[in-house]
Amino acid sequence: MTDTRRRVKVYTLNEDRQWDDRGTGHVSSGYVERLKGMSLLVRAESDGSLLLESKINPNTAYQKQQDTLIVWSEAENYDLALSFQEKAGCDEIWEKICQVQGKDPSVDITQELVDESEEERFDDLSSPGLELPPCELNRLEEVAELVASSLPSPLRREKLALALENEGYIKKLLELFHVCEDLENLEGLHHLYEIIKGIFLLNRTALFEVMFSEECIMDVIGCLEYDPSLPQPRKHREFLTKTAKFKEVIPISDPELKQKIHQTYRVQYIQDMVLPTPSVFEENMLSTLHSFIFFNKVEIVGMLQDDEKFLTDLFAQLTDEATDDDKRHELVNFLKEFCAFSQTLQPQNRDAFFKTLSNMGILPALEVILGMDDIQVRSAATDIFSYLVEYNPSMVREFVMQEAQQNDDDILLINLIIEHMICDTDPELGGAVQLMGLLRTLVDPENMLATANKTEKTEFLSFFYKHCMHVLTAPLLANTTEEKPSKDDFQTSQLLALILELLTFCVEHHTYHIKNYIINKDILRRVLVLMASSHAFLALCALRFMRKIVGLKDEFYNRYIMRNFLFEPVIKAFLNNGSRYNLMNSAIIEMFEYIRVEDIKSLTAHVIENYWKAVEDVNYVQTFKGLKLRYEQQRERQDNPKLDSMRSILRNHRFRRDARTLEDEEEIWFNTDEDDLEDGEAVVPPSDKLKADEDLIDPISKFMERKKLKESEEKEILPKTNLTGRQSPSFKLSFSSGNKTNLTSQSSASNHPGSPGSPGSPGSPGSVTKSTTQTAAITTKGGLVGLVDYPDDDEEEEEEEEEEVESKEEGPPLSKKSRLGS
Repeated sequence: MTDTRRRVKVYTLNEDRQWDDRGTGHVSSGYVERLKGMSLLVRAESDGSLLLESKINPNTAYQKQQDTLIVWSEAENYDLALSFQEKAGCDEIWEKICQVQGKDPSVDITQELVDESEEERFDDLSSPGLELPPCELNRLEEVAELVASSLPSPLRREKLALALENEGYIKKLLELFHVCEDLENLEGLHHLYEIIKGIFLLNRTALFEVMFSEECIMDVIGCLEYDPSLPQPRKHREFLTKTAKFKEVIPISDPELKQKIHQTYRVQYIQDMVLPTPSVFEENMLSTLHSFIFFNKVEIVGMLQDDEKFLTDLFAQLTDEATDDDKRHELVNFLKEFCAFSQTLQPQNRDAFFKTLSNMGILPALEVILGMDDIQVRSAATDIFSYLVEYNPSMVREFVMQEAQQNDDDILLINLIIEHMICDTDPELGGAVQLMGLLRTLVDPENMLATANKTEKTEFLSFFYKHCMHVLTAPLLANTTEEKPSKDDFQTSQLLALILELLTFCVEHHTYHIKNYIINKDILRRVLVLMASSHAFLALCALRFMRKIVGLKDEFYNRYIMRNFLFEPVIKAFLNNGSRYNLMNSAIIEMFEYIRVEDIKSLTAHVIENYWKAVEDVNYVQTFKGLKLRYEQQRERQDNPKLDSMRSILRNHRFRRDARTLEDEEEIWFNTDEDDLEDGEAVVPPSDKLKADEDLIDPISKFMERKKLKESEEKEILPKTNLTGRQSPSFKLSFSSGNKTNLTSQSSASNHPGSPGSPGSPGSPGSVTKSTTQTAAITTKGGLVGLVDYPDDDEEEEEEEEEEVESKEEGPPLSKKSRLGS
């Protein structure tokens, strides 16, 4: 066989019984060695990648639908379809499939081979075709029984479908329907209902094309009105002809398109309203009906997109001031349905759809519509706008930035959206919530594009804060001019909560734009007025806004907060809440706990210096007392700059030494025999370092004396273990005989009885001879000077734990410990 190439789209049926577009390419048929047989191959037209490789299985049932579709099942619950651009290509591939399976290309489905009982198979083989009874009034019961008995067997269903198709039997049945109605023969009408329902379950495209044709479809619906289980027949035809009216807001000149719209509407009506809800066993039997409707819709969208005159007239009338309100209402509703209809399309088709609408000027048209007074029209326009924002927010952003160069701020599209959100009359603010979601999408930097020449984020956010932010914050600023909200009703509070939600989003995702706006407009102070609202959800929104700002740990924000004493409304709300254990209480405590844990020094000092008396009696949590302790530690460091500089030097010395230096010193130590070291002999660090250490001993001593004086006070403030679980700051300063000083942390000195700093050990100060020269005995580990343990340093705690493990493993307490003696 020679390969043939035709342009096709590949579809697969998903779990929701919807067709997913897998791509466009060119199909060919040929022998594939790996699959050991003739196969269908589809290669993508974009990059030549393989979209489909399917062996033509002799036992697979292939269906040809609507002259340009071939549908089949690869496995259970995995259906495939090829949609051809040209009928000739479909016919050619169909001939290849039929040739491989040994079937006549004139059929629209290849026969299925299924496992059946031997008796049933013998009967089927002995009767190659199914003979239908004559289509007469007195034989309808026999026909109904034949249809019902054929449905359980796939092979019999296939033979029945072929017989119905070849003999033109459906049209004969519909003629009998008219006779039965004229004679009011209810028994015959009930039989016809069962027959037509059974034909639907045959799941055959060729039969659907006959039943859904212009001359037959209303009679088919008529047959389905006479359900034997209902006392009275339904009046579906009356609804479709009298109640349901086809409105052409713009005249459709293409008769094929008009006929396709009518057909799709009626078939959809049959599926949704006429046919009974299928059982679990019947659901898969209607898959072809779903496919028929789906591909009809795709075809309608394509035909409307190609009709430039239709779309041009549509948008011209939408924006024409002479168009009356009723007409414009119909036009907007049509466009809304058109956009909603596009959501069923696959991504490629949807892209083409929205690009067409964009080129036709849908955004300027929406701007005109949103400026109208009709609430229903504006609501429909909002729905259309939401489809556009969800599809391509960058397209909307580009449009609003371009129009800002020509129009005033009041009539900008994005400002119209904000105004509609603010003026929503719905008590539950359903429309405002929808619009707030759209605004959030538009200002979200995550979906903004960046190119080599320009950054959409910078350009759009600059535009938004210059032209739109004042409109968004206007209700907030108007309602917070006093110490309490001027309007505190539920609807106003809901609106302000929505605005605060968007502002909080901006604080988190925007940088200097929102920072400059908040500080210049004093937004945080105005927001904190809402802490006095009677609605807890609004007060919590205000607190969440401040918490987001504090969480940034930005000193610009911190200075702004301190300069304006913006913790005052929070402290007032905390005190007014009293001892109630609720969300407000927990949220406020969490914010101060965050300041304490993150050690935000400026805010810690500000809170303690200005609000300590208000919160000093709060004992059920240790947060505020912990803040006080942080504050005192800061003050002591400020009062002793030498001590602070010493800590900096030591930390740099202990933690930033060259790794190679450490390795060299360790190598020297391990190469030194301990027996060679006499009592009183020690490995000492360079003398210049010792001298610097001696100079720092005096301020340490003074510091520790002040610490002892305050020890009793600290015991009252906090237990020995602070809120973070670390040990409270404590130091041990001991003096040996003479003027020697041993300075070490409690953990390193007391936890190692045999360490050089403990009494009786060879390196302890008690074993060193007295000298008139004042010398500090400083315990070291691996060449690192260990003067003071800082409880806030996690690294120090880890070192101590490692030291304990090493001392246990190595045995002799002197290993890797340097000793100092005079």
